[in-house]
Amino acid sequence: MAILSAEAVVRVAAHAALEKKAIDLAVLDLQGLSSIADFFLVCSARSAPQADTIAEAVRGALRAEGVRPRHNEGSAQSGWLLLDYGDVVVHVFLEETRGFYALERLWGDAPLVSVEGRGARD
Repeated sequence: MAILSAEAVVRVAAHAALEKKAIDLAVLDLQGLSSIADFFLVCSARSAPQADTIAEAVRGALRAEGVRPRHNEGSAQSGWLLLDYGDVVVHVFLEETRGFYALERLWGDAPLVSVEGRGARD
């Protein structure tokens, strides 16, 4: 199985999250801005069960492509799930928690990557 590029990983993750009705999905391109990762995928869920479902869908879709997370952190009950795939970090927030941490504002210089027209901020 071919190794997926960071761009391919973030697109697979985004599509999996959107299939589970992730809200306000944004992909931040951090290349050249951060040594943490090349991309952050940030999305919201309306409830803890939905957040768990989104995270599991992302893990499953990437597992099917032979990609495993290096690290998982957080819980739906805490309001923030983090899936670290090295060059791609997936953040699944409950809506209110996302507003508190405001990653998009923190990384405001990062260009947004469109995922079938759903990646842009309002």
